[in-house]
Amino acid sequence: MHELILNQEIYEKVIREAIPAARRFVWIATADLKDLHVHGPGKSFIPFTAVLAELVRRGVEVRIIHAKEPGPRFRRDFDKYPELFESERFEQILCPRMHMKCVIVDGKTAYLGSANLTGAGMGAKGKNRRNFELGVFTDDKDFVEQLMAFYDAMWLGENCPACQRRDVCPAPIA
Repeated sequence: MHELILNQEIYEKVIREAIPAARRFVWIATADLKDLHVHGPGKSFIPFTAVLAELVRRGVEVRIIHAKEPGPRFRRDFDKYPELFESERFEQILCPRMHMKCVIVDGKTAYLGSANLTGAGMGAKGKNRRNFELGVFTDDKDFVEQLMAFYDAMWLGENCPACQRRDVCPAPIA
């Protein structure tokens, strides 16, 4: 199944359904990593970092590759959850050339699209305050495997030796 998802549908399908349902791992790639709040208990909103922390507490491994330093609000929210910086289940890599946006859950489903991991991209912002975004959500085994292989190559630093951006890369993987 390949499903085109637009705007608010990305938030519902990826952020509210797929990620919280993860059992083994969540891999995220984004160019921008900013403040992102999502629906919490009742009518409350919580930082997305709380969702990530809960996944880690449940034993889910979380990887995030992003292109630049996270925004100050994201960093402030991140610092509230020690499991994100103390657990080996949470890892993040900064790669200045990262521009892809994807989410892979348990190697079974994937989102690939235009939305960064930000409030305006994937967050619970109102209809008239969001970016215009689109993507594909899929459970196609071959598609997800190819996306995982590409992501994993990035994660392992296979592109680092030929990158030509080491002068701006704070921590080359390889």
